[in-house]
Amino acid sequence: MKYSKRRLPTACITATGIAAALAAVLLIGVMEEDGDSGRTGRQEAVAERGRTVMPFDLEQTTHHFTPTEAGGVQDVVADQPDDAKQINLLRTHLQQEAKAFGQGDFGDPAQIHGETMPGLAELEDGHERVEVRYRERSDGATLTYTTDEPALVDALHDWFEAQLSDHGDHAETGHRPTSRAPGQAVTAHTARSEADSRKWTA
Repeated sequence: MKYSKRRLPTACITATGIAAALAAVLLIGVMEEDGDSGRTGRQEAVAERGRTVMPFDLEQTTHHFTPTEAGGVQDVVADQPDDAKQINLLRTHLQQEAKAFGQGDFGDPAQIHGETMPGLAELEDGHERVEVRYRERSDGATLTYTTDEPALVDALHDWFEAQLSDHGDHAETGHRPTSRAPGQAVTAHTARSEADSRKWTA
């Protein structure tokens, strides 16, 4: 009996140790899973909602947001410059968004980021005083927002910051110049784009 009494605490300690070890393994596994994506819970939710609104693949494209003195520039580009499928999908989407924004319809970003996203209400109210221009680039498309009103410039900057935060690794700050092949002539438009990039990413 004395022998069995001495063994009982040892058995309890062993069982406790095993349970603790298993808990540690599970915790490490959860931490590694979170670390693989590197995204917050909100960013994951935004990405999921984005897939129901944007037809292109967020894992194969990148948003670039660049604030300017008169508003901002939003580039959406394929990560692979020769990915014709993603380029066509994002171009179609941005053309539709440019038209919608010009009419004060910001329903898509509201659906993705929420009705209370910074800058959204101001842009909806002041849409007639914000010019939204669409243009294509070799690897995607660009929306350029310009306004003469400082309050709307601030709203655009806040709106950009909210999207940068919410999109996580699907977005970057700063204009990405259109890629030029070696020896390709520098057009006035390309030179202006590259100059803008240096100015706003410095």
